[in-house]
Amino acid sequence: MGTDANNERLAGSPAAAVVHSLHERHETLATVESLTGGLLSASIVEIAGVSGVYRGGLVTYATELKSELAGVPAELLAERGPIDPDVARALAEGGRRRCGADWGLATTGVAGPEPQDGKPVGLVYVAAAGPAGTVVRQLDLDGGRDHIRSAAVIEALRLLVERIQAADDPAGAAVDDDAAATAAGRR
Repeated sequence: MGTDANNERLAGSPAAAVVHSLHERHETLATVESLTGGLLSASIVEIAGVSGVYRGGLVTYATELKSELAGVPAELLAERGPIDPDVARALAEGGRRRCGADWGLATTGVAGPEPQDGKPVGLVYVAAAGPAGTVVRQLDLDGGRDHIRSAAVIEALRLLVERIQAADDPAGAAVDDDAAATAAGRR
């Protein structure tokens, strides 16, 4: 899969951790992707046993499809553009709702090679929506387009694993967005 936000090779598969955790919990997942363009869903469906967990996903590369397919408020997109933490939140929640899943996972950002809508290359938001709410994490990634997309997938999956584990811990499930927004991937 490549390297994570810190350019480190992975010891295990974050997609496998997600699939196995959700399988044990009898819960399901949906994805909504922008900058990763299907790479997130592809990494998930590579895992054996995924059919009982993965409901499906949306690739909403065009801005208007974020609203039309994933249910992101058109006003939010018009006001802030597609690369925004609240858009990432709405994507994850919309995918969860539209696909009838327990969990929604979303990616949006700028993979490059050029900035987009005044946002720098490497600015990425990943979001995980679940039974206890939604958490968004900002990533500030270095590197080329392929690395940014791969690292976004890894970090989105890591965020979801953290949220699943927190759901098992009543104290951890109440973690707010600020506490969950760690320095992972910051320049």
